Amino acid sequence: MKLKVLPPTLRKNKRYLTLDIKSEVKHNKDDFVLAIWDSCIRFWGEQETSNFDLWLMKLFYDDESDDFYHYRAVLKCQRGYEEEVRAALALSTRYNNKKINITTIGLSGTIKSAVDKYI
Repeated sequence: MKLKVLPPTLRKNKRYLTLDIKSEVKHNKDDFVLAIWDSCIRFWGEQETSNFDLWLMKLFYDDESDDFYHYRAVLKCQRGYEEEVRAALALSTRYNNKKINITTIGLSGTIKSAVDKYI
């Protein structure tokens, strides 16, 4: 028996946060995924974080300054949990004993509009 795909009315709604990330050292996408999950789990716990449905969709390397690396990213989360994710990310200041600063630039309903508006 073939599994049926959920119709759009039964799927979870998503929102896309555009992030501005500044770091002391150069990181790759996997490092940022771990930093985001780590900050959410530390602040909200495993049970609440599992509801967020977090996924790092795109990562853009912006430029290199004298003292930090600058990235832009698009993070997917479930609708209704945007403020909880923003709070957890704002509180993260270190990852692997290196300084990191994650701020939210904007919120949108699609990846395309997030990239067009904020990146």
